[in-house]
Amino acid sequence: MSLSDSFAIPDVSLSDLDDVDSLPSTSTESFESDQDDYDAQKEWEHSLEQLQLLLTMIIVPFAGKYFGRKFAYWSWARYMEWTHDVEINWTSKKSFKVAGAVEAAATL
Repeated sequence: MSLSDSFAIPDVSLSDLDDVDSLPSTSTESFESDQDDYDAQKEWEHSLEQLQLLLTMIIVPFAGKYFGRKFAYWSWARYMEWTHDVEINWTSKKSFKVAGAVEAAATL
């Protein structure tokens, strides 16, 4: 066996080409529905990405700041009551909650 024999390309017979011609044909409707499915999937993924951005950029930071401030005020009041015997009274719980929400949203 010589070096040139190892690189020889085998002959392609006509019967092999006939096999390709006998494959079932596809209609153009299936391609259109595939494109519609693809477009719908892309639109769905884009909507999910927008929801994820809304959660990670707006809702989670706002909720974290709001509940973080609420916990800080609560823990500060408990600390003052336990260590210094000072009673902490919120004058208006509604205005306290509104002020906390406004402060949390101010720097977003």
